[in-house]
Amino acid sequence: MQTVYSKFTNLLDIAQWKLTPYQILALGFAGLIFTGAILLSLPIASTSGQGTNFIDALFTSTSAVCVTGLVVVDTGTHFSLFGQSVIIVLIQAGGLGFMTMATLIALVIGKKIQFRERLIMQEALNQLTVAGIVRLTRYIIKTTLLIEFIGGTILALRWYPEMGERAIYFGYWHAISSFCNAGFDLFGGFQSLTRYVDDIIVNLTVSLLIILGGIGFTVIYDIWQNRRLSGLSLHTKVVLSSSGFLILFGMLVILVFEMNNPATLGELSWQGKLLSSYFQSVSPRTAGYNTVDIGQMQSATIFFIVLLMFVGASPGSTGGGIKTSTASILIAAIWALLRGKNDAELFSRRINPQTIYKAFSITFMASLLVIFVTMLMTITEEAPFLNILFEVVSAFGTVGLSTGITPTLTLNGKIWLIITMFAGRVGPITLALSLALRSRKQSKVQYPEGKIMIG
Repeated sequence: MQTVYSKFTNLLDIAQWKLTPYQILALGFAGLIFTGAILLSLPIASTSGQGTNFIDALFTSTSAVCVTGLVVVDTGTHFSLFGQSVIIVLIQAGGLGFMTMATLIALVIGKKIQFRERLIMQEALNQLTVAGIVRLTRYIIKTTLLIEFIGGTILALRWYPEMGERAIYFGYWHAISSFCNAGFDLFGGFQSLTRYVDDIIVNLTVSLLIILGGIGFTVIYDIWQNRRLSGLSLHTKVVLSSSGFLILFGMLVILVFEMNNPATLGELSWQGKLLSSYFQSVSPRTAGYNTVDIGQMQSATIFFIVLLMFVGASPGSTGGGIKTSTASILIAAIWALLRGKNDAELFSRRINPQTIYKAFSITFMASLLVIFVTMLMTITEEAPFLNILFEVVSAFGTVGLSTGITPTLTLNGKIWLIITMFAGRVGPITLALSLALRSRKQSKVQYPEGKIMIG
C-alpha cells in the first residue's frame, strides 16, 4: 500500500502545475477504467479460460467504474471468480471515487494528507470548502462499509436456504453493487432480479441500498448529525423531497401504465404489482436492477423511465444523471418566471442566480450529449429509436437498465456508450467545477446591456 500511495502522490506532483483538480479526477477515472479492462481481458478472468475481447472488457470496466450496469457479456456466466472480484472492486472504487480510495490507503498506512490532495478531495466530493474534508472522507468510508455489511448480511440470510454457503458471496457482492448503484448481478442469463419480482425482503433491501447510495453521503451525514427536520440544510431538504416525490410519482405512473400488461405486472398479485412498480421507480435513479422485463413494457412507460434516468440521483452520491437538485432548481426557476417573480425560491430560501445558470448549463450539455449519441447510434444500430434512446440515457445516467439490445451492439455502438458512460460519471461534475472556477473570475470589461426577443 505504501508503494501504491507513493506512486499516486508522485503523479500528483507531476500534474499539479499542469492539470486542474477536476482534470486529475477525470484522468484518475480513465486510468482506473483501463486498468480494469486489462485485468478483465486476461484468460483467468473468464470461465472459458480464454481472453475476453478487449472492447468488451473495456465496456465492462467502464460500466463498473462508472457504476452503470450495462453489460455486453453476462457477468454471472462469462466471468470467473477472479473476473467477478475485479468487477466488484471496480464498482466499489467507482462508487466511492478514486480519491476516496487513495485517501483510504493513506489513512491505513498513516500518511499525512497534503493540502493539494484535500483540494482534489473537495472537488471529488462536491464540497464547498476543504474544512473537515478528511473527517468527511472517514465518515464516508465507515458509513459505506457499515451499510454494505448490513445489506449483505440480510441478503445472505435470505438466499442461504436456496444457495447454501454461496449465499454469503452473493449477498455481499450484490449489496456492494446495490449501494454503489451499479446494477451488476451474478444470476446469469441477463435476468437481473426478475426471479424475485414479488420477494419482499430482496426488493426492500436492494431498493433501500439503492436509495441510500443515491441520496449522497453529505445528506446521510447531515441527517445523522442533526436528526431533526428543522436542523437539516437546504440541500438535504431539496434532495429528500425531490427523491421522495420522484419515487412515489414514478411508482404511481408505472403502476397505472403497466397494471394490465401481461408481460410485466398484469399477472402479478396486488402485492406484486405494488412491489414491482415501486422497485422499477427506484431503480431508474441510476441503480440498474429490474424485477420485470423492461423490453416488454409499454412505450409510454419506457419513455417515462427515460425521464427518470435523465434526472438520476443526487450530488455527492454513487449515482449519475443531471441530479435531483439540478432538476429542482430548474423547476423553481421556471415556477418563479411563471409567477412573475425575480427570485427562484426553495424552502423559503432564495437561489443564487449563478447556481441557476449552472443548472441550466449542465442540463443543456447533458441534453446535447444524449441527442448527439442517439443520432449516431440510430445510424449504426438495428434497433427501434426508443430502445436506442433508452440505452443512451441509461448510459449517461449511469443507470444500467436496458431493453435488451446491449449484447447486440455493434463495435461503434459499444464505443459510443463507453464514451457516454464516462461522460455521465465524470462530465457533469467536471462541467460544474469548470463553471464554478470561471465564475470567480470577474471580467474587467462590462458591456452595455442588450435586449433580445425570446419565446
